[in-house]
Amino acid sequence: MPTDTNENDFKLSVLDLATIYNNESVTQTLQNSTELAQLADKLGYTRYWFAEHHNTKHQISTSPDLLAAHAAALTENIRIGSGGVMLPNHSPLKVVENFSLLEGLHPGRIDLGMGRAPGTDGMTALALRRSREAVNSDQSGELLNELLAYFTGDFPDDHPFATITPTPDRSLRPELFMLGSSDGGMKIASQLGLGYAFAAQINPDWAVPVLQNYRKQFQPSAFMAEPYSILSIVVVCSETDEEAAYYAGPAELQWVRWGTGQFHFAPPTLEEAAAHKYTQEEEMVRQQNKGRFIIGSADTVKEQILQLKEDTQIDELMVLDMISDKEARHKSFSLLADAFQLTNN
Repeated sequence: MPTDTNENDFKLSVLDLATIYNNESVTQTLQNSTELAQLADKLGYTRYWFAEHHNTKHQISTSPDLLAAHAAALTENIRIGSGGVMLPNHSPLKVVENFSLLEGLHPGRIDLGMGRAPGTDGMTALALRRSREAVNSDQSGELLNELLAYFTGDFPDDHPFATITPTPDRSLRPELFMLGSSDGGMKIASQLGLGYAFAAQINPDWAVPVLQNYRKQFQPSAFMAEPYSILSIVVVCSETDEEAAYYAGPAELQWVRWGTGQFHFAPPTLEEAAAHKYTQEEEMVRQQNKGRFIIGSADTVKEQILQLKEDTQIDELMVLDMISDKEARHKSFSLLADAFQLTNN
């Protein structure tokens, strides 16, 4: 999958945390995700992924496979998947069964993005895994190898799971991606020949070297013949740079609070963010966070995205949705689609 395409062939996608904004109900939050997935489908976005987080008061993205099943059933063309399934929390067999089933229901439209972190705190990880030994040891490599072997049938003959059939049809395989925010996931993705998605919203300073090295080190596999990389980042697009800065206010404040240990707050409203007076410490963190965001008018945002594409050699940019206002959220994705002429691809 080459990277030297025309700028209007560049792919855009969506990453959804199913965040509860403005004191909305869980039901309304899930409806918001459904509507955004349908809008992204209509606008020509490539894929829509749901994250996995646990024990959070303001996010409901606990089960990306269930959310993907719902979204895939209510969309037509867009790829749907996980960004990602946190492997330490799950049986590899069950993950393969679930995503093979999704691929059977929606052929050619399912992605399995996989992460190596628990996506939660230690006690919740224990509740999920039921074993302190599992929580305290890094089994992600073993879990991943087992999962891939279920898809390919390449277990050694003497492996205890070699006779297990996760699906009657081995062709029911989603596209596979490793997630990461450092070089650990990148090394795994490049060595095993998987797609790679880098979370620039978490570690923007590592984006360029890690993504460049993924492409250099990639080894073809039965899963992917050529490297394919995605970068995720928060994008807020509006009619003007000033308007975009206003709608980005809640996301900026939320990241500042996370960066200063203020985890108890609900996601800020537009009014709260506009009225907030940053302390000296908070302002310093706010400036340090600039690399997590692309904010501005369609022209401003497009220019920055294309520069990021050139620097990182990515094939696709995935927009992390952190816009608290529903109308502004839909407007942002529509403006981006128009800027890159997604519906004409």
